[in-house]
Amino acid sequence: MNISMKAEGDTMSAAVVTGPGTVRIETLPLPQPGPRQVRVRLEGCGVCASNLVPWSGPDWMNFPTEPGALGHEGWGIIDAIGEEVDGFRVGDRVAALSYHAYATHDIAEQTAIARLPAKLSAQPFPGEPLGCAFNIFRRSRIESGETIAIIGIGFLGILLTELANAAGARVIAISRRPFSLAAAKRAGASEAIPMDDHWQIIEKVKDLTGGQFCDCVVEATGKQWPLDLAGELTKERGRLIVAGYHQDGPRQVNMQLWNWRGLDVINAHERDPAVYMRGISEAIDATAAGRLSPSPLFTHRFPLEQLGAALDMTRDRPEGFIKALVICDA
Repeated sequence: MNISMKAEGDTMSAAVVTGPGTVRIETLPLPQPGPRQVRVRLEGCGVCASNLVPWSGPDWMNFPTEPGALGHEGWGIIDAIGEEVDGFRVGDRVAALSYHAYATHDIAEQTAIARLPAKLSAQPFPGEPLGCAFNIFRRSRIESGETIAIIGIGFLGILLTELANAAGARVIAISRRPFSLAAAKRAGASEAIPMDDHWQIIEKVKDLTGGQFCDCVVEATGKQWPLDLAGELTKERGRLIVAGYHQDGPRQVNMQLWNWRGLDVINAHERDPAVYMRGISEAIDATAAGRLSPSPLFTHRFPLEQLGAALDMTRDRPEGFIKALVICDA
């Protein structure tokens, strides 16, 4: 049988993107969870850079979106449980891997939620990007004593810097923004290089590594030039990790260089929900134990009604910006 908490008015609010750069908030009936599903009263949802291409209105995008669509970094309180749900109850606070989380409520599969411990009760917890960092780190196979370059120091790049530093690796951070480079240094980067001149960056990294370049290079921007740069900075038999989300069109690669150096090129994006959830669980454990400190990286918060402003800021990335959260229960 379904079990639920009393909901005010039995309605919810959800954001609908109606066209390029435009959004409205709709009031809708509360959805009911089916078998092996829960309904989450969302506290908030992280704003992902992968939203920016749909937000810009490419030819393949269909408007309006489904209510809450694009939001996939939600967390909150379970307020209804469907039949056959095991191990969770109404009132549990969870991170959810759901896909309509720009809303006050969303439905999630029982296999796509992870309980948040009491130690994290006062913290926002967008589980999906935190889990993504752990999954990329695992695929990167970073070890103590290695030299790692991370190209693109946003939310993901800072987390990867922190994880690589904790593993005993030497991290070279490369970013266009002075604020990001300072954040990387605080996260443990040994060197911070402005991403301005292609050949000067190559020469600087060559000098820092005694001419050998890097054991592993993580490209975390999703852009052509940083992908080109990543190949140049990876040593012979090194690992080039594609962590950036390349969704705005095809890419060209320097296959001659990749062949000659014998690079291992790893696309670190996961698609298996079970792997996503493993990363989220690892992020929960690390944050609760104090090994990871994501809260200072949530630099800007917006109410659901200002989702458009949150997306614009994520696109424009002003100085001081790392990651935006939409607060859904305000």
